[in-house]
Amino acid sequence: MDLDQLAPDVDRIRQDFDDIAAFVDDSQPGWSRQVLSDPYLASRAWVRRAMEDAGLAVHQDEAGNTIGRLAGRGGGGALATGSHTDTVAGGGRFDGIIGVLGALEMVRRLRETGTVLDHDLLVVDFLGEEPNDFGVSCVGSRSITGSVTPAFFDQTDAAGLRLGTALERHGYSPHAMLSGAWQKGSVDAFVELHIEQGPVLERSGTQLGVVTAIAGIERVVATFLGRADHAGTASMTDRRDALTAAAEAILTVEQIGCTGESSVATTGSLEVEPGAMNVVPSLARMWTELRSPSAEWLGSARRQVLDQIAALARRRDIEVDLQWLNDQDPVPTATSVQDVVASAASALGHSWQAMPSGAGHDAAHMATLAPTGMIFVPSRDGRSHCPEEWTDFDDVGIGVHALTATLLELDGARAGAGR
Repeated sequence: MDLDQLAPDVDRIRQDFDDIAAFVDDSQPGWSRQVLSDPYLASRAWVRRAMEDAGLAVHQDEAGNTIGRLAGRGGGGALATGSHTDTVAGGGRFDGIIGVLGALEMVRRLRETGTVLDHDLLVVDFLGEEPNDFGVSCVGSRSITGSVTPAFFDQTDAAGLRLGTALERHGYSPHAMLSGAWQKGSVDAFVELHIEQGPVLERSGTQLGVVTAIAGIERVVATFLGRADHAGTASMTDRRDALTAAAEAILTVEQIGCTGESSVATTGSLEVEPGAMNVVPSLARMWTELRSPSAEWLGSARRQVLDQIAALARRRDIEVDLQWLNDQDPVPTATSVQDVVASAASALGHSWQAMPSGAGHDAAHMATLAPTGMIFVPSRDGRSHCPEEWTDFDDVGIGVHALTATLLELDGARAGAGR
């Protein structure tokens, strides 16, 4: 079959985006749909109905992932695609959602054109990809790939609620998640369509990104302990100000983040006690993360953070405790899948460039199960994780078409049903 005949219906995709955008938390800005919230649970029910309407056989696995299966002729393991439909607080309309809705449109076009794959095709809406109140992310894909442990479910939120308890309250079983890993060989390849979430493609005028690696993430919670004093009577030389130590540490982290190519460092949250204008802060706690596709850079940056923060704490007579939370190591995508994505993009006449991903994705975990690749489409002004997040729907259509061509080439069924 001519690939042009499998081009997606962009208006139908736009309507899907409008439909799922109705499921939001009105108490927060943007399109907030955080994991386990009522809007998220309602949106997942919508996704299930949409999968069924597209002709997929749908079930929810032990990890709470919503999975639609399009039966093939029975050749080998399945081909899999998908992403997530949860958002960060104050998030946008495209992050993750494009990978689920784009796959749905691809399935519609395959069925409408009578195109049958040799492999079964799985479309997955992974449970809880975004970091949540419990400090964990990629709950569903970690379970699929067997990387969760009992300690994973002991993480607590600010109110002391265990993740395992929260999941149980919503009908998910931590015990089942611990034993819910998919078998090796059950998936022959995984491809995730996603927005870039950065400015590279738009600035270069390139239509598609072929992802070469997914950044590793090191997170640290630094707690600075000083001494509370009266802000009017404690001299500047006598103070043990925990907040000024944290402020210096934040700038130190920023400087470290500027030292590596495609590497970044961010302090995203700061807690201060006692939090009164007329009291010298006795405690400051900062949440920081380092990201890079280079394991070497991450290791070096971690050592620099340790050494430099310890030095400034000694200089300011402040105690400091660093708690490291490794989120994931850098993950290269499969060269074989990169080559197919590039070939599919060229076959469709679309420009592409190889690039790493600075964001984390479910694909990073799926890469431990099967050869994995990612396709990026441009993000306007490089904005993401904010209400202004936007990708033109014509670009969404190009991404969906490239996803379709990639999976057809991986399947070996480019000639379609009449092959």
